Amino acid sequence: MTLAASLSGTAWLTNGPVARLFEMLDCDGEEARVVGGAVRDALIGRPVGEIDIATTALPEEVVRRAERANIRSVPTGIDHGTVTLIVEGHPFEVTTLREDVETFGRKAKVAFGRSWAHDAQRRDFTINALSASRDGKLHDYVGGLADLEARRVRFIGDAGTRIAEDYLRIMRFFRFHAAFGEGPPDAIALAACIAAREGLDTLSRERVRQELLKLLTARRAPQVAWVMADAGLLARILGGVPLVFSLARMAEIEHSLNVAPDALRRLGALALFVAEDAERLFLRLRLSNAEYQRLVRMSVGWWRIEPAMPATEARALVYRLGTAGYIDRAMLAWSRSQDAADDASWQALARFPQAWTPPRFPLAAADLIELGVVKGPALGVALRTAEEAWIAADFPADESEIAQIALLAANSEARN
Repeated sequence: MTLAASLSGTAWLTNGPVARLFEMLDCDGEEARVVGGAVRDALIGRPVGEIDIATTALPEEVVRRAERANIRSVPTGIDHGTVTLIVEGHPFEVTTLREDVETFGRKAKVAFGRSWAHDAQRRDFTINALSASRDGKLHDYVGGLADLEARRVRFIGDAGTRIAEDYLRIMRFFRFHAAFGEGPPDAIALAACIAAREGLDTLSRERVRQELLKLLTARRAPQVAWVMADAGLLARILGGVPLVFSLARMAEIEHSLNVAPDALRRLGALALFVAEDAERLFLRLRLSNAEYQRLVRMSVGWWRIEPAMPATEARALVYRLGTAGYIDRAMLAWSRSQDAADDASWQALARFPQAWTPPRFPLAAADLIELGVVKGPALGVALRTAEEAWIAADFPADESEIAQIALLAANSEARN
């Protein structure tokens, strides 16, 4: 892949909020540049998301200039040199150049500086240390352009030192390799990640969760997951044996169904076998309650789903799980089968909810009260009994059948 020589003429760089920020910061003895991911993504033709700005101006000066320009500033990390500026409703992190003046093991004493080269050398990977001036000129102090062109993810400087500064960089290395790399990972970086793997245990579960879910939706997530599993890293992160083959199949199935990669569904393929696995992941990764419940729904009875399943059972599952829950469980079952990712019968089963919309349960508490069921726990039991009978009868709409189901439920509760 041949990269552009500059970002000259790039619309978001020369117009709109970014241009306004340059007018404010790139003048009167101070310099500003776009840094990091926005430059990287623009060069390889990916959509540009967050745009970060670096500047020689001290944080207090950034705030003063923002006030003069009627731009709202938020001191999100002002002690570390970062001010968030809100321009036309969009947040932009503006960070003063920094450099290490002393290093104490994992901690470094940082001072604000004016050297773009020193600031670049403090970043994690070469492809993330590129910067662009307001005229689109590219600046590369660590070989990032060559690595980006070669689709290679490499630490800046000594890999072990970069990792010791923040062990989350182990996760980030694999995520960026999955997103931007080709072929095997950089050997020096991989060895450093393996050597420092115990550092993963010191990280907050929230940070690990965030990086893992991002990794799982990256372009080459299955290939990178195999590497991480072979290195003993995935088992350490998940607290169990990773099912990488199922993750790889899930990626193929998503492609077959033309659905976007889904991080939690892929996590289920990678790490779920029984419901207890969902609880382990909930605790280990500090998942939300909604994420935990979704994994539980995926894990229960997935092995009972197969293309030969009667349509009555498929309808019952859609009703009980909802469309999204049904699709999750069906795709998990498919990923554990031996059938191809383009198998027509599995495709039809996964798409079943597109052809059938669950009806609304036609009975209410008042219907059973009229039949003599008293209010209280008994009424709830009778309603559940009636609903289960209605599902088992394949969702009849005929009023006489529904009335018979109600009567049987009421009589059953009366006998109890």
